[in-house]
Amino acid sequence: MEQRHPHKRQKTLLVITYNGAYTAKAGQSTESSKIIPNCMMKSKSERRRPFTGNQIEECRDMAGLYFMLPFQKGYLINWDVQKTVWDHIFSKDCCNVNFGETSMIITEPPFNFASIQEAMAEIFFEEYDVASLLRINPSTLANFHYRHENPTAKCCIIVDVGYSFCYISPYVNDMRIKAGIRRIDVGGKLLTNHLKEILSYRQLNVMDETYVVNQVKEDSCFVSQDFYADMETAKRGFKNNTIVKDYVLPDFTTLKRGMLVDVGTETDQQVLRMNNERFSIPEIMFHPCDVGIKQMGISEAIMDCLKACAEETWPHLLANIILTGGSVLFPGFKERIETDIRSLAPDEYEINVHLPDDPITFAWEGGKLLAKDSGYSSLIVKREEYEEEGHNVCYDKFDI
Repeated sequence: MEQRHPHKRQKTLLVITYNGAYTAKAGQSTESSKIIPNCMMKSKSERRRPFTGNQIEECRDMAGLYFMLPFQKGYLINWDVQKTVWDHIFSKDCCNVNFGETSMIITEPPFNFASIQEAMAEIFFEEYDVASLLRINPSTLANFHYRHENPTAKCCIIVDVGYSFCYISPYVNDMRIKAGIRRIDVGGKLLTNHLKEILSYRQLNVMDETYVVNQVKEDSCFVSQDFYADMETAKRGFKNNTIVKDYVLPDFTTLKRGMLVDVGTETDQQVLRMNNERFSIPEIMFHPCDVGIKQMGISEAIMDCLKACAEETWPHLLANIILTGGSVLFPGFKERIETDIRSLAPDEYEINVHLPDDPITFAWEGGKLLAKDSGYSSLIVKREEYEEEGHNVCYDKFDI
């Protein structure tokens, strides 16, 4: 039997923070993160070859891409696809992981299913043979990062707006208040799908163009500060309409990614006219009932989350609202949250909404900082512990 020498060489740390439904953020603790699409894709023009993760950059024609996603409704269900993506991430082409000497941090959503947790531990300990594992919520890592940058802030609310859902989690003295966690079933995926339906009904059939429409959403949409005023503006003619724009679609030969231009700009490419879609799509995050989802919007959910916490913590929580996740990058998102919370919160409380420089990797950077913290060794499950006690030791150590 081969002898293991765990202290032979210093262990490296691979952090996959937010093994998310859209992207995985991965990298060693000594490096910067890599953002990799967490899916497999097939192209109409190259049907024989599946593209895994960032291999999609090698695809010559991204029109009509077919996506194979490991996540549905925010939970990991397709292990074959996920294992293929992980194999790619850990390969020499990406992060180059030496598993026997690697301590792994992997994120999962709050209140994850036990069956998913067990399968995840089994894969990392038994197939990848990692030296240790920490399974943790991305919001906890975001809280750790924020507290590291702002040591005087004792409380905060993490607003994580991802691909499948939005989670709002309050933290008091680094302790997550589980009673205050709120989930809204709206994320980037729903917004992209709704935009596909609207554009297909009004202009051009783009129901098979998920990849392109996602780029249309990212390049042209913004969060309205006054929805009804913007709707009135969108009704005007082109000369008096400051909202209407044309989106030049890519042909993947001369133009790899589309771009937003003024109406009437001459181009040889096909265009989509973007008018009230530019702000009505992100508005779904603030009013999910607009598309039949009977849930609170983000601003109301933040206030509802606040009311589940002790009243003496309210001023501290409202002064430290942190936005993370890709969907908070819409222009005007931060300002809209500030305006809404100011109108809903008591007048005597100060409102401060923090948008990090890179909200997509903010939690990943928190994992990088946590790995260097003196308390890190008490949070992890070592391979020897797992081999001796099985998955029960993970239940005891990981507070999900």
